[in-house]
Amino acid sequence: MAADDASLEALGEYALRLVKPGHTIGLGTGRAASAFIRALGASGIKVRGVPTSTPAEELGRSVGIPIVTLAEAGKIDTDFDGADEVDPRLNLIKGYGGALVREKIVAASSRRFVVLVGYEKMVKRLGDRGSIPVEVVPFGVPLVTAKLKALGLKPRVRESDGKQFITDNGNVILDCAVKKIASPARLDRELLAIPGVVGTGLFIAMADVVLVAEASGKIRVLKR
Repeated sequence: MAADDASLEALGEYALRLVKPGHTIGLGTGRAASAFIRALGASGIKVRGVPTSTPAEELGRSVGIPIVTLAEAGKIDTDFDGADEVDPRLNLIKGYGGALVREKIVAASSRRFVVLVGYEKMVKRLGDRGSIPVEVVPFGVPLVTAKLKALGLKPRVRESDGKQFITDNGNVILDCAVKKIASPARLDRELLAIPGVVGTGLFIAMADVVLVAEASGKIRVLKR
């Protein structure tokens, strides 16, 4: 079972207590992040938003949030985004929605990174859901595929509606089947060392706060 829409909407509203007027906010991608964006728009709090994807930008504009680029922002006070897995050390796997590289850039550009998830995203060890996304320059797909297989991963090119999925950066995503990951930091380094890899879905020691929508309806707050 996954957190329902009502739970995620409540999570988005709870996260508003971490927003201050005048701040520049990172706008994440996915169900939980979208719930936050809707809540932020409805709140009337005056902020600027730096989106992590085209859908996040379109949603932010639709609810009245002024959108700025990373260059225009100068600084980001807090980034609010979701995750696909969160381990007990608050390491993450992200990117099932396809925006992993921009999500990581916005998170790294922010003074504080707040992650919003339903309870089902909490795992004992990264890799529990069986997949890590890796964004790859199209030209490098053959090489990267071979190198990933040599690391024991099982990559496949992501498709959407029967066509190859293309990121906002013009790249492709290799979804890599994995078992539970013994050392996420080491695996991240090994993946990033492969020529052609633009970024991975492993977000190691980046989250400052994780807000969890529990099955009970309560919000659990975790801090690194």
